[in-house]
Amino acid sequence: MPFLDHLEELRWRILWCILSVMIGAVVGFGLVYYLDVLELLVDPVRKAYDNPNLKLIYLSPSDSFFVTLRLAIYAGLLMAFPFLAYHIWAFLSPALKPQERRVIIPPLYGGLVLFAAGVSLAYWIALPVTLDFFQRFQTESLQANLEINATLGFIVKMLMAFGFVFELPIVIMILSWMGIVTPDFLRKKRRHAIVLITVLASFITPGDVIVLTFMMMVPLILLYEVGIFLSVGIYRRKAQREQDFETDTTPPTGSVETQ
Repeated sequence: MPFLDHLEELRWRILWCILSVMIGAVVGFGLVYYLDVLELLVDPVRKAYDNPNLKLIYLSPSDSFFVTLRLAIYAGLLMAFPFLAYHIWAFLSPALKPQERRVIIPPLYGGLVLFAAGVSLAYWIALPVTLDFFQRFQTESLQANLEINATLGFIVKMLMAFGFVFELPIVIMILSWMGIVTPDFLRKKRRHAIVLITVLASFITPGDVIVLTFMMMVPLILLYEVGIFLSVGIYRRKAQREQDFETDTTPPTGSVETQ
């Protein structure tokens, strides 16, 4: 395909991606508004403060609308992810070999599963522990006035942080496919990786350094080991393809031997 045709296809792919996100945001707005997703996010705060009637305050008449809009955009991105993955794949797949396509397809959708697992761990376990830790510093001389933007911003950032760090096996898989890292390198650097994971977990998980950091360290270390396993599989496939290529003595079609 000529270069200008590639640009034209890319333009249409981008337009379809934008349209899918917009449609997802519209649908997400309805879901957030009618299913009261805001209540779902505020519920851990109420439990931490032991106040079932707790309500978040807002400082501007438009805050309630824009908070709902932001949640709708997040929901729209999640719902539009399969369409985004399809258009990215449809644009890149013609330039890939069949074996490369088989390597890339699992990370596209496996990453969404890992992201959901990280968000679930943060919501059900990490977030309540963090809020309970902060609540311990509440004294009689302090009055809690939880503002909606700051409170939801804290909750959403924590959920997103857990979701993104759970993409570690996918990152290792892609780096292995590109030849940047090898299984031996990952095994030798295991201690360094554990130190980096500990530092990363301590930054992402505010509050109780011992309990919450440990809760995030263990899954990340396990995911690192899963990444090593995936890297081994990728390099075995590479070695098998190289061996098949070296042992294949069939002359190309149209050569002298085939005539």
